[in-house]
Formats: sequence, structure tokens, C-alpha cells
Amino acid sequence: MSTNWASATAIALLLSLSTSAAHAEEVTAWHLFISDHADPKVTVIDAVNGGKLDTFQIKGPASLHRSESGRTVFAVQGSAGVVTGIASGISFEDHGEHGDIDVEAPKLAGVEIAGEKPSHFVEHDGDFAVFFDGEGVARIISEKAVLEGKSDFREVKTDAPQHGVAVAYGSHVLLSEPNREKPDELPVGIRVADKAGAQVGGIHACPDLHGEASSGNILAFACATGLLVVTQGDGTPAIRHLPYADSLPDGKTTTLIGGRGLQYFLGNYGADKVVLIDPTLESDAFRLIGLPTRRVHFAVDPVRAKFAYVFTEDGQLHQLDVVKGEIANSLKLTDPYSMDGHWSDPRPRVAVAGDRIVVTDPLQGVLHLVDATSFEKTGDIAVKGKPFNIVSVGGSGQTHEGE
Repeated sequence: MSTNWASATAIALLLSLSTSAAHAEEVTAWHLFISDHADPKVTVIDAVNGGKLDTFQIKGPASLHRSESGRTVFAVQGSAGVVTGIASGISFEDHGEHGDIDVEAPKLAGVEIAGEKPSHFVEHDGDFAVFFDGEGVARIISEKAVLEGKSDFREVKTDAPQHGVAVAYGSHVLLSEPNREKPDELPVGIRVADKAGAQVGGIHACPDLHGEASSGNILAFACATGLLVVTQGDGTPAIRHLPYADSLPDGKTTTLIGGRGLQYFLGNYGADKVVLIDPTLESDAFRLIGLPTRRVHFAVDPVRAKFAYVFTEDGQLHQLDVVKGEIANSLKLTDPYSMDGHWSDPRPRVAVAGDRIVVTDPLQGVLHLVDATSFEKTGDIAVKGKPFNIVSVGGSGQTHEGE
């Protein structure tokens, strides 16, 4: 009897794929990372079942940043002069027709970046740049190095200490330019440096520079006069100025976040307004949206691209339709959190974890959970202390038995 080896191989492959598919399981996992307003710790909560996964002791109260991949979270501890890397425990692998998810326990990555007054933390294409205000120095490290537990960072210096920012942009670095006449004030522009640290071209004016974000392939810096919009040019970054529209009232954006799924930016503009910005337009790029009271915090929805969320001092969470440019729904969640007082007083922060919107309530020691589809409150999760800054990491994917 003859054997058709090609047919036999094909049958074996189909059986293998069939068996693999049979053992595949769809898994949803979300980890919430919450820093405390007063204590040097980061608490990790399983957003699916509400249980606590771990508490990491760090060196100071922290602001939190997650990477685009979700594999790492960083605790920036300004008062303690250090940035601590955390492995989130969740990672994904794209297989085209489906994605695999790997879920492990979160852990400290074993990487700390020390310096004087760490402030702005910016990721671009898997490289993280931390700016140390007290030194005027940016320290840059890759996510790969962090996950391997290696403190392999490089330094790029500016001319003076400043409340600055840096972005690792391919083979270049974008650096804030200090105000030489008044060093204690905000930077006045952006310069481009090559791998050797040499300046490329002139200074791109950006008075009162504060706030930066990415949306798709566009990076933006907020200035007193508008935005600096950065795209990939011919060998070097291309930077253009997008001025505020004449129709806008006096004001400026100082906090900027980038849309996911839709390309736009959302920024503050005065105490009780936000502004939607289309960076691809030359005119009519800004849409101003009034709020019922002063803004506390805002976040975009990475799943439902047409929505963002704004929390205001009257204790309400607002669902913002960024396509229509209007508030679609509002929900009372907390007691009032007045914006009078110190800028760093404990106030709520917002994150999105799949189908849930999560709002910290630091004075009550809870996380409020809101269903993103119905926009109704669904429950609370108690967190000891004063839960403050929050980021979420997670999603859905397949796991395979035996892997």
C-alpha cells in the first residue's frame, strides 16, 4: 500500500489545529493599579472579581503611568526622587485571526530610575523618557530592558533645570527648551537632538509649554499659543504650530490626552471647560465644551472610541461624545470635591477597564464601578487608605492548555 505523505501531513496538521482550538479558552483579565495619596504604596486589584492581588511598597506617593503594550506600569515618585517599574502581569501576542493573553501575578520589575524631582513621563514606540526637573536631564529606557530587570538607561541633558519634558522619537529626542531669562517658569519651546545629543535645526517656539500626548501617529505639545504638532518627517521629526482659534476665549491647555481609535486630543481650557482638538485640520480644529462645574480629571475610552469621561467637582462623572462634541450622560458618584485648595489635594481619578469605568474616591477609600454601556453604577471596591491615581491594564484573549 502506498502512502500519500502530503495528504497525511495535511490531515495531521488539521487534527493538530483542531485539537489546539478545542483546548483554547477565552479569558478576560484586568488589573487595576492604584497609588495612595499619602502612603508610599501601589495596590493591585483584580477588576474582574474585585479581589486584591498585591500591594507594593515603594519610596513615596506616586503618579502612575502604563505602557502602550500594558506590560509595564511606572510609579513616578517626585518627592522621593525615583521612578519604579512594575510588571503588570498581563501581556498579549497577536496571531492575526486571534490574540493570545498571558496572565501572571504582577510584580516589581527590579528597575528603578533615580534623580532629582522626576516629573513628566512619556512613552513613544516602547521607549520611556523620564524628565528630572531638578537636574534638567531626561533618562530614557526601553520596555524590553525594564521587563528584563535591567536599568539600561541613557541620559540626554538640557541647558538648565526646568519643569520640562522629553520624548524619545526614533533616532531623535525632543527636548523642552528652558526659559533662560526666568528659569523657574515653564519652558519656551522644543528642540530636536540627534543620537549624539547635537541640536538639529532651530528652536520651535512653545511658550508656557506644559502637557503632551500622542494619538495615533501624531504627537502634540500644549503651548500658550496653541499646539506643536509632531509627525514623522523625511529623516527628522516634522513640527508645525497649530494656533488656537480666534473664536476661543482667553485661556490655554495645560493637560493633554490623546484619543484611541479616533485621532483627536482632549485638553483642559480654563477651570470649567475642555477642548476637543483635531490635529489634522488647519482651521476649525478646536471645539470648546462647557462643564457644569470645575473639572477634576478626564480620560478617554480606548474601547468605545467616540467617548471620553470628565469628572467634575460636584461629584459627577460625565460621558463626553467626542464626535458630537457634547455631554451625552452624567452620573452622580461622590460627594463634592472642591477644586479650591492645593492643586495636589486628594481628588478622584478616572480609568477605563474594558466594560467598566473606574473612579477613585480617596476620601471614602473606595473605587466606584460604572458600566460603560448603560452608564449606571454597578458597585464599589474598598481600598485601604486614600486611593488616588489609577491605571488599568487588561483585555481578552485566548489561552491554550499546556502552554
